[in-house]
Amino acid sequence: MGRLEYNSSRPPIEVDDETLAYLKIVIGTKLRRQESFMMTWLPDEKSAAGRLTIWMHASIPLILAFDNPVMPRIDPKRIERMMEHLSRRGELVLDQLP
Repeated sequence: MGRLEYNSSRPPIEVDDETLAYLKIVIGTKLRRQESFMMTWLPDEKSAAGRLTIWMHASIPLILAFDNPVMPRIDPKRIERMMEHLSRRGELVLDQLP
């Protein structure tokens, strides 16, 4: 289970390493293009929040920590679907990734 830390203001978002590898590409692509967007996820059971949303921006520190040192194979079609989904909605919803 990998971790995505954003702005270090909250506990990290826990994401499986395979999904995190895809997020690395999608988020990196959007931020490299200077395209900010929202990202939403279901927090762990300890959180009082039902859903959390953050505004992803290139100026805010982002850390992706993988547990496994070997990166999984990347399916370009899945990247394409994720980018299309994000472009249509303007939001990346982690529990609804295509």
